[in-house]
Formats: sequence, structure tokens, C-alpha cells
Amino acid sequence: MKRIRVAGIIPMDDGFAFMHRVGVRKRKELQDYYTFPGGGLEKNESLEEGVIREIKEEFGINVKVIKMMYEMESEIFSQKEYFFLCEYIDGEFGTGDGPEFSNNPKYIDSGKFIPEIIKREDVEKILLLPEEIKEKFVKDFIKK
Repeated sequence: MKRIRVAGIIPMDDGFAFMHRVGVRKRKELQDYYTFPGGGLEKNESLEEGVIREIKEEFGINVKVIKMMYEMESEIFSQKEYFFLCEYIDGEFGTGDGPEFSNNPKYIDSGKFIPEIIKREDVEKILLLPEEIKEKFVKDFIKK
């Protein structure tokens, strides 16, 4: 069975909240990139519950799910991904305490996870993965 990954699209402060990944050792061709915050669904969790939990773990903020925007199949990672538009409710951005911040040896080759807000006008300049979702995202949120 394929892994299910959920991710959030979070407008904040004239931009969007992304996870900046730096020094990723397990992917030689990708050492520095941005991604939509999220992760794997836990047992008995709805897609919406999963994205709310993941964003709290990664960014330390509470969000409300507005609607599902995109879905895609990733053969590389053998997973199905769902991307949700979310609304920031409260919490201090950058205070996440998820496992990726715990110095757990499991994450040693995953590099650093740095929460960042990228201004709307700068989104097209960054390497944002997955690229097929970036294209849709730029069309729907940046160039409208």
C-alpha cells in the first residue's frame, strides 16, 4: 500500500510558509530546496487531521483547513500526496517540535529543517518541490 502524505499551503505575512531543507545528504542532487510543510498520515487520521497535526509539529502554529487544492502520485517515493489550502489561526511561527527537530539519528541525512516565510514575489525564484505542484501553485496563487 502506498504511503499517504499530506501538506499545507499556508498564506502568511504577504507570502507563504515553507520548510527550507538545507544540507540534505541522502539526495546528492538536491542539497537545498523548499517544500510544502507536511508528512505522513498516522493510523486512523483523516487527511485534514493529518495536515493540521503536521503543521503544528513543523511550524508550531494552528491552522484551519480550507480545501484540498492538489493531489499527486509520486512513484519515486511510492506515495500519494494531498495539498490543502490552510488558514493561519494562531501560534508562534517557527516553534515546531516535531521529530525532525529532535536530533534523532533517523533524520541525520535529512539535513536541517528551517521554517521560513517566502514573500509572494519571491516564490518563483526558489526551488520549491514537488515541481509539478509548484507550477500549479504559482498559477493559482502567485500569478492571479
